[in-house]
Amino acid sequence: MNTTLTAIAGLEVAHYTDLANATGCTVVLCRAGAAGGVDVRGGSPGTRETDLLRPMRRVDRVHGIVLSGGSAYGLDAASGVMRYLEEQNIGVRVGQAVVPIVSSAILFDLGLITNKVRPGAGEGYAAAQAASSDPVPEGSAGAGTGATVGKILGPDRAVKGGIGSAALVLPDGNTVAALVAVNAVGDVVDHQTGRLIAGPRRRSGKGFVPAVQALLEGEPDSGSDPGRDSETNEYSDADSHIPSEAAEPLSNTTIGVVATDATLTKEEANWLARISHDGLALSIRPCHTSRDGDTMFALATNRRHPPGDLTSIGAAAVEVTAQAVLRAVETATGIGGIPSVSELESDNC
Repeated sequence: MNTTLTAIAGLEVAHYTDLANATGCTVVLCRAGAAGGVDVRGGSPGTRETDLLRPMRRVDRVHGIVLSGGSAYGLDAASGVMRYLEEQNIGVRVGQAVVPIVSSAILFDLGLITNKVRPGAGEGYAAAQAASSDPVPEGSAGAGTGATVGKILGPDRAVKGGIGSAALVLPDGNTVAALVAVNAVGDVVDHQTGRLIAGPRRRSGKGFVPAVQALLEGEPDSGSDPGRDSETNEYSDADSHIPSEAAEPLSNTTIGVVATDATLTKEEANWLARISHDGLALSIRPCHTSRDGDTMFALATNRRHPPGDLTSIGAAAVEVTAQAVLRAVETATGIGGIPSVSELESDNC
């Protein structure tokens, strides 16, 4: 059974994955077009062609979404997807021309291994060529290849993030699904049990420091103040307080897509994108910070009639988004010296 984004009829997905350089991109295609929406939050977003998705804009169909690593450089991947769709004669007709509507958001993965290699038009084109309705591979793939989480106490104590997906079918037959690349500065928490799944690693190597507690109280990892030398009463460079904006790069941002086969208007698709952020907030703590540029797109393929209950669709969007965040971390593998949750659990057995 397909429990990923491609459970939504009409959507195709593929990754471009560069494990050697810890970066990649993920392409979502809707060849027939879909009602699209977007909601951008946090203080450090990087996006392309998002204004056109908002209510009151002229174009009401989107043909592709690109999630990419590479920071702002990764926005170039969308150009390759546009070229592929143009070759397929897919897009908005403007006189003799066809203009594919491809929106994009990026996350910061520069420097995990290198900051000189990032996805571009060629990588976006390759992913678009490979797009299919097969179940979406998860973990350290595509836009999640270089993703990390739990960086509030510095990158040396981070845990591997990734890309995850989840889907569910409502009683009325409508399907709702999400695909999320998780690169958060904070923790990942199981929203159903409250268990801390991933966060800054403790100095002992076992367990995690809760990020919100670290922010509010200083690192609760020893009996003394974090980083304070017991003899000199001074802070060392290696174990300082919570990293400042200057010391800690804006190397975060969680980006994703929530979709349904229900019939929604453009305004309702934008509402779906907004409410899906509740799923991020349930599973990522803290969320939407000044160091994150969290962005969620929404797609409605309008394959089912009648449209279904919007409240139920919204509740499902929150749930699958939260589940996708967990899947991203649980299925990831370590890269560039950053261990995955599964590797840490294996070491602690």
